[in-house]
Amino acid sequence: MYDVAVIGAGLAGLHLSRLLASRGLRVLLADRKASVADGVHTTGIFVRKTWEDFPLPGEQLGAPIRHVTLYSPSRRPFHLVAGQDEFRVGRMSWLYLYLLEQCSRAGVTWMPSAEFVAFDGSALTLRRNRREQTCAVRYLAGADGARSAVARCLSLDRNSEFLVGLEDVVESAGGEPALHCYLHPRLAPGYIAWVVDDGSEAHVGLAGYRERFDPAQALRTFRQSLPFANARTIERRGGLIPVNGILGRIANQRGLLAGDAAGAVSPLTAGGLDAAIRLSTFAAEVIAAYLDSGDARVLAQYTGARFGARFIARRWMRRAIATIRSPAIIELGCSMLRLQPFRAIAEHVFFGRGSFPDARLDPTGVTA
Repeated sequence: MYDVAVIGAGLAGLHLSRLLASRGLRVLLADRKASVADGVHTTGIFVRKTWEDFPLPGEQLGAPIRHVTLYSPSRRPFHLVAGQDEFRVGRMSWLYLYLLEQCSRAGVTWMPSAEFVAFDGSALTLRRNRREQTCAVRYLAGADGARSAVARCLSLDRNSEFLVGLEDVVESAGGEPALHCYLHPRLAPGYIAWVVDDGSEAHVGLAGYRERFDPAQALRTFRQSLPFANARTIERRGGLIPVNGILGRIANQRGLLAGDAAGAVSPLTAGGLDAAIRLSTFAAEVIAAYLDSGDARVLAQYTGARFGARFIARRWMRRAIATIRSPAIIELGCSMLRLQPFRAIAEHVFFGRGSFPDARLDPTGVTA
């Protein structure tokens, strides 16, 4: 008998599991992978507000980054420098293993190589080694990614707009840690290509709308245009990135969603690590309160509606970016960034303190 089963052992699932177990709940954490270190999908960029607010192990974060360069389709550079450290790249495999150890210390039961099959409100069915097994569970949490099977099972909202991202992690040539962003509607339609180099390793990748490009071919072309063309590839990562904004209905009396499954990713920047941690923190509070009281009004507070207003402008900007297919228009936009009002906007996008909003539970059960 488990109080909560968490499906998906990414950042959201690991953080949520640890918090729930630390509250004395019996937690099962299941993932289809054999190891949390396998099949990492994210680049792993953490913003300053995340590492300031949450106890991430510093030894598993790369060197701080202050320098950002934005390149137009013609590769004309536009440089920005922050006044303080703004980004750090997590060594995600090691970070996941660290968080799993923290889960184990808190009493979480870890079940790898377990595929979610069904949940009827009291019995969870998983498939392991081609055999199905069932266990009693009071509540279910889906942290199982952009195309969440848990969301489908619970009849909750599901992501509908995606980018597909692909990157190679390669050996760095050294030098000043920096983030490089490349705009080109054919290379990365609807998004960007990037190089994140912290002096130890470099992430060379791109993302865009799948129906408008071939990610593997685009990445090959992109790497050939960079000094990393012949760099040794350490790892390849890829996956879907939901950019529809946080979903509306993300909880009911059988379960809730967290992380990518809840659409907790910025529609504009596609950053999801800060959102994963913050929404999971709130989810742990909501689940614990609901299981303690049985009051469904607690669950009513866990809704995308309370966060949606924060991302209205970003959703509109996402729609605008998605429609631009002309390199000339993007070139013009990049030129405008050199004007002071637009430069200030660019600095705010890259270095602003805004993040996924924190939420606190109203103990009366009324949405704050």
